[in-house]
Amino acid sequence: MAKRIQGIVKYIDLEGGFWGIESDDNYLALNFPEQLKKNGASISCVVETDIDVMTMYNWGTVCKIISFSTLH
Repeated sequence: MAKRIQGIVKYIDLEGGFWGIESDDNYLALNFPEQLKKNGASISCVVETDIDVMTMYNWGTVCKIISFSTLH
């Protein structure tokens, strides 16, 4: 299911480290674009969540980013 979210990009230093999006919920994107890997960046994006996928991170809702833009 696709949904639009706004949040802050964070580098999470757990389990080897990964990039996530802190919003009303936390999102762990499997296809995190290089352009968004700026700690503290404010973004808007459309994500497709996938509840049937597990990761080793135990953090956030697993998703794929469909489209994105940075906010000022």
